[in-house]
Amino acid sequence: MEKKLELHGPVVLVRGAGEQATGVGWALAKAGFRVVMTEVPKPLMVRWPVCFGTAVVKGNWQVEEISASLVADSESCGPAWETGIVPILIDPELHCIASLKPTFLVDAILAKRNIGTRRDMAAFTIGLGPGFTAGADVDLVVETNRGHNLGRLIYTGSAEPNTGIPGNIGGYTKERVLYSSKAGIFKAQKDIGEKVQAGDCVGLIEDGTDSQRICAGIDGVLRGLLMDNTPIDPAVKVGDIDPRGNKEYCYTISEKARAIGSAVLLGMMESKLLHSPRLKNEHSN
Repeated sequence: MEKKLELHGPVVLVRGAGEQATGVGWALAKAGFRVVMTEVPKPLMVRWPVCFGTAVVKGNWQVEEISASLVADSESCGPAWETGIVPILIDPELHCIASLKPTFLVDAILAKRNIGTRRDMAAFTIGLGPGFTAGADVDLVVETNRGHNLGRLIYTGSAEPNTGIPGNIGGYTKERVLYSSKAGIFKAQKDIGEKVQAGDCVGLIEDGTDSQRICAGIDGVLRGLLMDNTPIDPAVKVGDIDPRGNKEYCYTISEKARAIGSAVLLGMMESKLLHSPRLKNEHSN
């Protein structure tokens, strides 16, 4: 019999509910923390099958046996936690902080810049990737660049600068990622998990005047693709092709997201806050 997920630990607010943020939220929920994640009203998620943020569109969503649900307000988080569900709030401005009073805050938006996170928002704040400085705007920075330092905890200074080059998967970097060339409405022509060959049309961008094809640059499995009828701007990531060709990878958390999630959990453990008398008293009441 499957054990019910119990979320009774300290409150952790995760900014963002995309792919990497979901790796964080998933790991922390597994560890029993009361995770709440915030999103924008219309999130852009290429790998949406493995994003808790998909609940913004679908109402409810599950990633590797952990469920998330869109909730209306912070008062709805308690009932969600009691049933082992990660609540998702549409609250990019973090108005919920006043009522939730999170012990930990993790900025997992991966915007490559800080768009409003401050150290005074929680007892311990963590920023993922470039754009944050440990000891200034956050307490801890987690390295997100693939390679030897992925998941490294940085207590002074910043993560590696954004390279602008997608991570190497199966020997491919820029070639495996697809971008929009103009603004319009994205129309999916393939499904995530489908095998594609170089030159195959995976989507169209319609702007009311004409349609522009977006074609695969390499052979592989379509690991990510924006949802059909998504409004987009120019130079937006719309697809991701995995040259390794394993369909299972499309529906499971990536090694990068797992590493980052584990690093965040370690950083929280090292903060010593989990052993503070104040926090223990809060949980005993």
